[in-house]
Amino acid sequence: MTENTQRPESPADLPTQYTPAEVEGKLYERWVERGYFEADAKSEKTPYTIVIPPPNVTGSLHLGHAFQHTLMDALTRRKRMQGYEALWLPGMDHAGIATQNKVEQQLAEEGKSRQDLGRDEFVRRVWQWKEEYGGKILGQMRRLGDGVDWSRERFTMDEGLSRAVQTVFKKMYDDGLIYRAERIINWCPRCLTAISDIEVEYQEDDGELVQLQYGEGEETVVVATTRAETMLGDTAVAVHPDDPRYRHLIGKQIKLPLTDRTIPVVADSHVDPEFGTGQVKVTPAHDPNDFEIGRRHDLPMITVMDERGVITVPGPFEGLDRFEARSAIVAALREQGRILEEKRPYKHSVGHCSRCKTTIEPRLSMQWWVKVAPLAQAAGDAVRDGRTKIHPADMSSRYFDWVDNMHDWTISRQLWWGHRIPVWYGPGGEVVCVGPDEEPPGGEGWTQDPDVLDTWFSSGLWPFSTLGWPDETPDLAKFYPTDVLVTGYDIIFFWVARMMMFGTYVMDEVPFHTIQLTGLVRDEHGKKMSKSFGNVVDPLDWMDAYGSDALRYTLASGANPGTDVPIGEDWVKASRNFANKIWNATRFALMNGATVEGPLPDPSEMSATDRWILSRLNATVAEVDAYYEDYQFAKLSDALRHFAWDEVFDWYVELSKTTFFAGGRPAEVSGRVLGEVLDVMLRLLHPVVPFVTETLWTTLTGGESVVVAEWPSDSGFRDAEAEAELAAVQQAVTEVRRFRADQGLQPGQKVPARLDLDGTPLAAHEEPIRQLLRLQPAGDGFQATASLPVVGATVALDLSGAIDVEAERKRLAKDLAAAEKELKQTTAKLGNEAFLAKAPDHVVDKIRTRKSAAEADIERLKGQIEKLG
Repeated sequence: MTENTQRPESPADLPTQYTPAEVEGKLYERWVERGYFEADAKSEKTPYTIVIPPPNVTGSLHLGHAFQHTLMDALTRRKRMQGYEALWLPGMDHAGIATQNKVEQQLAEEGKSRQDLGRDEFVRRVWQWKEEYGGKILGQMRRLGDGVDWSRERFTMDEGLSRAVQTVFKKMYDDGLIYRAERIINWCPRCLTAISDIEVEYQEDDGELVQLQYGEGEETVVVATTRAETMLGDTAVAVHPDDPRYRHLIGKQIKLPLTDRTIPVVADSHVDPEFGTGQVKVTPAHDPNDFEIGRRHDLPMITVMDERGVITVPGPFEGLDRFEARSAIVAALREQGRILEEKRPYKHSVGHCSRCKTTIEPRLSMQWWVKVAPLAQAAGDAVRDGRTKIHPADMSSRYFDWVDNMHDWTISRQLWWGHRIPVWYGPGGEVVCVGPDEEPPGGEGWTQDPDVLDTWFSSGLWPFSTLGWPDETPDLAKFYPTDVLVTGYDIIFFWVARMMMFGTYVMDEVPFHTIQLTGLVRDEHGKKMSKSFGNVVDPLDWMDAYGSDALRYTLASGANPGTDVPIGEDWVKASRNFANKIWNATRFALMNGATVEGPLPDPSEMSATDRWILSRLNATVAEVDAYYEDYQFAKLSDALRHFAWDEVFDWYVELSKTTFFAGGRPAEVSGRVLGEVLDVMLRLLHPVVPFVTETLWTTLTGGESVVVAEWPSDSGFRDAEAEAELAAVQQAVTEVRRFRADQGLQPGQKVPARLDLDGTPLAAHEEPIRQLLRLQPAGDGFQATASLPVVGATVALDLSGAIDVEAERKRLAKDLAAAEKELKQTTAKLGNEAFLAKAPDHVVDKIRTRKSAAEADIERLKGQIEKLG
């Protein structure tokens, strides 16, 4: 261990102020060097496994990552302390489209394209980019304190995972679950690839609806469209078979404008006769519904634009972009008098590429597909029969909505970066799927499919491929299935369902026992974080300013299961203050006798205050454990803060100061009790705020590291009598403090007081009560100017030297008169039926609020006057 990572040897060595930047990095590197986060597959301990949702290799740490990583780290750290063989496995996703785009942008700056390099050289360039720029997020995870097993770091394109991908593809192909077919797909003209349904983002766009007239005379039809450019690929007009208006047209051929073609009118029950004119243009190659109509009626499927959305139909529109062609075609039809009515605005849902935001083009294309029905059935059954539980349970409906209605999945992508589809085509039309241990066919004319697999295909194998599958590894035997998946509800469709399908299919066992769904991080006003809104926060900035513990505690404090998490800088500042409070109060306690040396004294030697804090300590251990088991991070964080700040620091330490200062055996007993409390409290806090607790715990105990310390257990010690006694003390102190504040006394201002505590729970606590309330003994000539009954006792105060009692009485009497006048006026108004009949509701509500406020003021002021005597 190097000198700069040496822990403080004694409380005196602790700096007076906690400076996260001087502590966090050194501590983390020490943890990693000592191998605390490395799991042992040969261990006989019960395994506990979490696999990290692999961030994109192009990504950097954002608040969403920090949020989920904090929760995963807390779970894993606690289980490790509980004696489990805890594995939190890290890694990254190759992010096919995103990464290829990054490298293509880099090439564009050099005046080159990927075609200039060729496929092999381009892929080598991507690997080079990955080594140089990828994985930035991994270093940032260390800043956050992620306790992951770096020795097991994986990448979806590494050799082992690539082998797993090829193995699964071959198995599914042989089982008839992967097939190749020409279908309508979502095509991105910017990324130049197919994308799946879940990679399409729909938004309300402003469009224009136009009505087009086809045919002549009695053989005229009118169709409406927002995509006039696709009419060049129309191969029919469809009507409902039972629509009497158009029965005479069924089977007729009508002239398609701007072309030299005629198209038939077909009868199809898909058409809604109540919508629009009840006549629908059919473009099978550019619309999924039209594609199905085309298949039913054996219609030609004419593609009218290329992969970039440029019109390819010979004629005046050839070479125009799809949006340019739309305007040009409408203009040409208007010249022919075929626009039945002028364009009108039409807001409709339009699909956009989730990565580049380009408008999606439905396009007929030959692609590879997964037959999802049997896989989705198995994934749904695993949740229905309880093998995997979704938490919170009310989020299960989102999962079932997807897996029960899933369409076949397009898995081929027209990219160069990714897992190449392991299929070879022969010169005679042969198709051969090759497994990882098989040689591809050789000879002239054999070529491999140029496409790569959807990124979600490889990340869907993540829970078992990262553990060494398809080999039967010790890791796989020990750590699969995993225990919990912590992820946002927004990727149930993208990732969670894929992993459930693959896990139940490949492993015949669910990939995780629990799916813990979190909400999304939003700004302090509950608004989505977006660059366009200007409210995106770099978590590194907050960690630099306030420390990683402060950010982690803030995120955990907002983590109610399945609920979005608002976060603002002021909240992180408050968490920084909490970390400082832990540091300062623990340092004070250490300097004043807190110790873990020797056994805990017998309760018979302890004061009621000692027994109270130990009772509360054990109750807190039980409470925190229950919250962890239910993934209630917000509640456990609040319970820990309340116990540490309020009960330990603000009450126990303050109430015990007179004992510590007096010395003797009572001080020794309380010092040992306080040491016990700090020891357990710091261990309870550690999974959420690991850095500050590590420094303080090792200083307190001399132990190696809190990372590998034992998780506290509830000893069962409870003392209801002591808890009731201290509750009375807290109530009395709080009431007197409130009275002092009402009289305008400063917190540190001392006043003479006589305490009549005999026969009450307060009797044994007079000295600490006086210390907390800044009450001096009542000397000769003491004259009480205020008397407070509290918890059966009486606290008499002489305020004559602190305030002008008579002036205070007059002030309160004046305020009381004003409040009584307000009550009289508002009561009269609310009793006036004529006023109530005419006044708006908001005016009446305002007067009711004023009346309630006046009543509360009267009660408060009378109480204050009474206390003044």
